[in-house]
Amino acid sequence: MELRQLKYFLKTAETLNFSEAARSLFVTQSTLSQQIRQLEQELGVELFERDSHSVKLTESGERMYPCAKATLEDAESCFTQISDLKQMLTGVLNIGITYSFAPILTETVRDFVKLYPGVKINIICDTMENVLDLLKKREVDFVLSFRPNECDDEIESHILFDNQLAIILSQNHPLSSMTSLTLDDLRPYGIVLPAKGMQARNAFDLCFPGESDRLDVKLELNEVNVLLDLVKSTQLVTFLSEATLYQKSGLKALPFQSNNTQLEGCVHSVKKAYRKRSAEEFMRLLSASNAVMERAHNWIK
Repeated sequence: MELRQLKYFLKTAETLNFSEAARSLFVTQSTLSQQIRQLEQELGVELFERDSHSVKLTESGERMYPCAKATLEDAESCFTQISDLKQMLTGVLNIGITYSFAPILTETVRDFVKLYPGVKINIICDTMENVLDLLKKREVDFVLSFRPNECDDEIESHILFDNQLAIILSQNHPLSSMTSLTLDDLRPYGIVLPAKGMQARNAFDLCFPGESDRLDVKLELNEVNVLLDLVKSTQLVTFLSEATLYQKSGLKALPFQSNNTQLEGCVHSVKKAYRKRSAEEFMRLLSASNAVMERAHNWIK
């Protein structure tokens, strides 16, 4: 059974005239008759009663009519929805991000929603390990995080911008006038560490093995905004990516004087997987955003 045959059947059922139906469909009457006959043979029933003067639906034809109509309407709806998705008029975009990426997304989400109001965005914020696991399960379309310490054969990573692990403190902190700091400079002060599992914490532990046990750690948190509020209003110090302070006032990011604290902001996706057009457009907007532009790599076309 073909959609074309159902279309021919419906038009003939509506007009009850093979000649008129053929003209409306821009086919010959013989073509129309042949396709309907093939449909009847496949179904094993007569759909029309024909004589030299008139055409009318059989009982099977009467039963067939609403089913055929609904099928063609569903097919047309499916075509329209796919066409809309191509133009990004509808659809769902699922994005996984790590906590440090949240401040960077505001501008892009605002612009994307304005351009494509029919596309629903779901943003899941979690540790890098968890969002990459969601990516491999295809529960998110892509992940935004810093480059992981270990490669995964299922995932490809494209560098979006360069960044670094930084010392974050209040602009009113006694050390805020410094241009760079060492861990020894920080020992007199209380430390708020990102919780284990957060990428900034992973980077800190990798760059400074065992130092989390030697510093005066007052608190560990996995909520970046609360962490930053604490640092802003006290003399506590923390370690996060410099990008975390985007559009944050009252705080300052200072580099470490030594060690390789480079972090690369990346877009992660499943290798050889289909990428939604909405995902490509979101990444294009993100790469051109003010939050990223000054550090952007031109891998997104």
